[in-house]
Amino acid sequence: MAVSYMTEEGYNKILAEINYLETVKRPEISAQIAEARDKGDLSENAEYDAAKEAQGIMEAKLAQLKGLIANARLIDESRVQTDEVQILNKVKIKNTKNNAVMTYMLVSDSEANLKEGKIAISTPIAQGLLGKKVGDIVEIKVPSGIMNFEIMDISI
Repeated sequence: MAVSYMTEEGYNKILAEINYLETVKRPEISAQIAEARDKGDLSENAEYDAAKEAQGIMEAKLAQLKGLIANARLIDESRVQTDEVQILNKVKIKNTKNNAVMTYMLVSDSEANLKEGKIAISTPIAQGLLGKKVGDIVEIKVPSGIMNFEIMDISI
């Protein structure tokens, strides 16, 4: 698995989810399996099958999260600069075609959430912005074609 860079906040959020799955969900699912098993013939027991499937899904998610944590590298937020675009920067950009202004924070793939304005560093827009400075016009190839953005501001 590849190294994933994340903030301390993102790291703690994943640890909390792992803790929840291990201490709350795992016992709940085990209880469901035991209850279904007590109802008799397992070969025709839909509750048992559903509980076992839920257990498999939960265990797979748990393994994925633990793998993510095992390969995580925390980013020292105090060393983040704003002279050029890099991970953890908030970048205010303007679409030069329609003058729409957007602000995105560049984060690791595991922390991306478009509703919160956080885009993954691996996205075409983030890749196109990396290393650029305020005032630069950036041409970015996106699935719908080529877009031009002007970098208006870089902050933390």
